[in-house]
Amino acid sequence: MSYVPNTADDRAAMLAKVGVASVDDLFANIPPALRLNRPLDIPPALGEMDLQRHISHLAHKNQAASNAICFLGGGAYDHFIPSVVDAVAGRSEFYTAYTPYQAEASQGTLQAVFEFQTLMCQLTGLEVANASLYEGGSAVAEAVLMALGVTGRTGEVLVAESVHPEYRQVLATFAANLNCTVRTLPTPDGVLNPGDVRAAVTDATVAVIAQSPNFFGHLEDMQAIGDAARRVGAVFIASFDPVLAGVLKRPGDYGADIAVAEGQGLGVPLGFGGPYLGILACRGDSDYVRKIPGRLVGQTTDRNGKRCWVLTLQTREQHIRREKATSNICTNQGLLALRAAVHLTALGPEGLRETAELCVRKAHYAAEQLAKVPGVSLRFAAPFGKEFTIKVPGNAPALLENLRLAGFHAGLALGRWYPGLKDCISVAVTEQRTKAEIDGLAAAVRASV
Repeated sequence: MSYVPNTADDRAAMLAKVGVASVDDLFANIPPALRLNRPLDIPPALGEMDLQRHISHLAHKNQAASNAICFLGGGAYDHFIPSVVDAVAGRSEFYTAYTPYQAEASQGTLQAVFEFQTLMCQLTGLEVANASLYEGGSAVAEAVLMALGVTGRTGEVLVAESVHPEYRQVLATFAANLNCTVRTLPTPDGVLNPGDVRAAVTDATVAVIAQSPNFFGHLEDMQAIGDAARRVGAVFIASFDPVLAGVLKRPGDYGADIAVAEGQGLGVPLGFGGPYLGILACRGDSDYVRKIPGRLVGQTTDRNGKRCWVLTLQTREQHIRREKATSNICTNQGLLALRAAVHLTALGPEGLRETAELCVRKAHYAAEQLAKVPGVSLRFAAPFGKEFTIKVPGNAPALLENLRLAGFHAGLALGRWYPGLKDCISVAVTEQRTKAEIDGLAAAVRASV
């Protein structure tokens, strides 16, 4: 965005227009205790050439995934993005479109959203998918809001400790002002014990949330967990990996009522953390559809019998009465939904399956090679997909820093979320990693421990 400075005369004209004499008068309604009562320590202005040099220097302090060999995961993965994704999503008709509210002006946008919803239904095995949510964490929280509305209960929401810790933090923020409490079920072996779920659920349980593959990369027994939830009429919320859906059973196939996911792996760049894409799909029952956040696009025909698309369900508060609204998700998340739709269409079912198989095979090869390093071992024994957890000798963050200097984004130190795993690192392997890169990581770890 271009920088547009305001001169002293510009500021004086704006203040006069709003009827105040000074900037202090403009902010007079802010209590003095809440104002910054000291001057800002801002250095003198730079010339354009010096400013560009300074900003470039700051930018180069960041090390992108493209500047090192990336084994980072935890919900954000270095998957390959076909060039067709940028080519289509970068078209001005999509890239600059603000709103699909006016069906007569936005048929292309509405069709793209409809295609995305269709693909998400196929991916999850559920009947209805929205378009769309902010990211995986808000998808979990929105699913709980749905569960509260569907069940009418005000009891507990049970969530596995193996669910992404940041998703659980988002849920805790939402739940602080909801008619429910959140209880975390421990996963000392890296996966949730279905017996613990059966012992914890009651007739007041609102929902049970599990993630598979979970934050540690391991596969949960989702069928048994879902059976335990259904036994007491609780909503079963399943968080899944949309890329590994190419080889794993779909959430709808093991009885999930609501499926949620982080869609970053579907054509969305890492982008230093965002923006990302939240996926949510659910059963086709009226109770669920009426509580779904976001928007639903439907296919119909116009008065001339021509195929067209409309917003069938709109739940934002500017569309309907505020007390009936179920979300205020911003419109331009649709651009990321478009990227996911193009990505999946380019891959096709076979391409998605091949991508998932490459991830799984390469991850298992990486785990085998790292486990051969003296002092390094797999932390958990459960089956895993494209991500796994290793235990390392000494200080995990220090090891990761050494590996970064050697040219590897080697993984995530788990101690920041799990104090009992302060000597553990989560390693993710996508289809982009080569055998030479994996062998190089193992050699670098061997040299550093």
